[in-house]
Amino acid sequence: MAEAERIIGTPDIPEAAGAEPERSVPGSDATAAGTSDGTTSDASDGTAAAEPAAESDGAKDVKGAKGASEGADGESGGAVAGTSGDAADGADADGPKDKGKRKIAVLFAVAVFAYALDLISKMIVVAKLEHHEPIEVVGDLLRFNAIRNAGAAFGFGEAFTVIFTCIAAGVIVVIARLARKLYSLPWAIALGLLLGGALGNLTDRLFRSPGVFEGAVVDFIAPKGFAVFNLADSAIVCGGILIVLLSFRGLDPDGTVHKD
Repeated sequence: MAEAERIIGTPDIPEAAGAEPERSVPGSDATAAGTSDGTTSDASDGTAAAEPAAESDGAKDVKGAKGASEGADGESGGAVAGTSGDAADGADADGPKDKGKRKIAVLFAVAVFAYALDLISKMIVVAKLEHHEPIEVVGDLLRFNAIRNAGAAFGFGEAFTVIFTCIAAGVIVVIARLARKLYSLPWAIALGLLLGGALGNLTDRLFRSPGVFEGAVVDFIAPKGFAVFNLADSAIVCGGILIVLLSFRGLDPDGTVHKD
């Protein structure tokens, strides 16, 4: 018997072959798979959800930055526009005043020039020509001949010296009042000539003999066949002619033009 068993061989025994293979517990694989799938799905879903969220946050940041930039640009543009508008308003508000000041400066510059020219010429005539023979400038057509004139321009009305003195003073006052509303350059020149001429003759009326308000004006320009006059008379006549021309053209001292 023992010999027979030896010849035939003994059957394999699981314990002898090795450890018993593991038995899978029903549902464990499914559970593990479910857990794995759930974890993967959750991770995937979380990643997928995080990506849009990140994209959304990034888009919001970009939009916010763009909005801030646009807001800054708008504020900057508004500030620039406001500054430009204020500057324009200031220029419009200050423009007429500055323009009027320039015209007044022109008026007084012309007046000072005419007055100084008349005063210097009379001083030279009194010092060099008075009580001397006339000087022929253009033959018999024009001579320098110093005389004393107690009347108005060109020797008229010698009996009304005081009246002419008052008229000259009144003209100066009127011109000074008109200067406040002066915005026309031609009018500034015309009034400057009148003012300088009036001041030149008024100085003679006040400070030359025979006395205050009765002083005789120094004349020395003597054209042939015409009354003797001085540079102050010339300035007054030129200013008056210019005023007449401006009036015919419809130009007012304030710069407006009207057509009647």
